[in-house]
Amino acid sequence: MKSIKTFAALIALSAISFGSFAQTVTATGPTLDSAEAKIAAKAEQAGTAYRIIEATSNNGVHMTAQLIK
Repeated sequence: MKSIKTFAALIALSAISFGSFAQTVTATGPTLDSAEAKIAAKAEQAGTAYRIIEATSNNGVHMTAQLIK
């Protein structure tokens, strides 16, 4: 019985730990401003701030950001 309670506690702590990791989101657009606006909208929808971690431009813009609490 004690091992079941320990296992349940371990699972609960793992779920909390995984929930605290930052989530990444991506967006594409014709300009940096348009791609960032899409990232900002996703962050606002999630109720978080964001940090751009990557942006590339090759006949359009691809941007990746982390949503941070």
